[in-house]
Amino acid sequence: MSLTLDDFDYDLPEELIAQKPATPRDHSRLLVYDRTSKKITDDYFYNIGDYLPERTSLVVNNSKVEKCRLLFNDGKMEVFVTKAMDDKTVEAMVRPGKKFKTGKKTELTDQVSAETLEVTEDGLRIVQLSHSLDDPLLESHKYTPFPPYIERDESLSDRYQTVYAKDQGSKAAPTAGLHFTPELIEKLENQGIEKKEVTLHVGLGTFAPVKADKIDDHIMHSEWYQITKNQADALNQTRSITAVGTTSVRVIESVPKEEGNFKACSGETDIFITPGYEFKSVDHLITNFHLPKSTLLMLVSAFSSLGEVKRIYNHAVQEKYRFYSFGDAMLIL
Repeated sequence: MSLTLDDFDYDLPEELIAQKPATPRDHSRLLVYDRTSKKITDDYFYNIGDYLPERTSLVVNNSKVEKCRLLFNDGKMEVFVTKAMDDKTVEAMVRPGKKFKTGKKTELTDQVSAETLEVTEDGLRIVQLSHSLDDPLLESHKYTPFPPYIERDESLSDRYQTVYAKDQGSKAAPTAGLHFTPELIEKLENQGIEKKEVTLHVGLGTFAPVKADKIDDHIMHSEWYQITKNQADALNQTRSITAVGTTSVRVIESVPKEEGNFKACSGETDIFITPGYEFKSVDHLITNFHLPKSTLLMLVSAFSSLGEVKRIYNHAVQEKYRFYSFGDAMLIL
């Protein structure tokens, strides 16, 4: 029998949705789950080195969140850039939609305007801005694209980036990596656990609700990823892989292999990992606690089992772990 969307539902008290990250970063809580013994252990993230297998490699997503949310008129008007087609032409979600009709020029400020060139089938706009995206006139209007369940607070912008973020292009943070500090990374390296980087630019599709009742009917979004030759060579030297976050999983499980080895590549991946999927490369997983009925929760359920993930989440709720992007972490061994 195929799984339905309701199979991935759970109740979460609103007060457990984290609005701010732990300070310091590595002082978030850590739930450790062993798939062999089915044991659950409660700890703190700064102790993760006590649980990681000897000489495993942490594979992290080094994508950087871009300030792609443009707000005008005290936030009453918005151009949320989903894709830059050139320095002035963008694909975007807009608000209010009635002000962005095909062929119409919309005044965003006294100096900045936007002409709507096209309305796509899914309601996005192809918009030509009067100024390029890197124009200083737009800088004061750029905001971090926090998820809708987090209150907008630009003072937390730096905390919505991993300490190893490099390549700008994500519309949301690879949040499992937010718990790492430079000091913790150094400590882990000293015990033989090295950090290996890949890139996947997180798109808004990551958070798009699944509308199909049967999950097999869901059409997965695609996201751009890359593994360089140096990164592929480094991965081929690993004893085991601990993926930091679901985005790293999507990269590692998408990369084609030749004779069992990773090879350099880049492109789009629309891999949809659900229970029953056989993992080819990922041995362990660090992840946050995800939204009900989300593709992220489905991926985690594939890595463990749906029944065990429900038990883990029930435990996390009872123990008042903090959920979602700024919340606590889980290590699945």
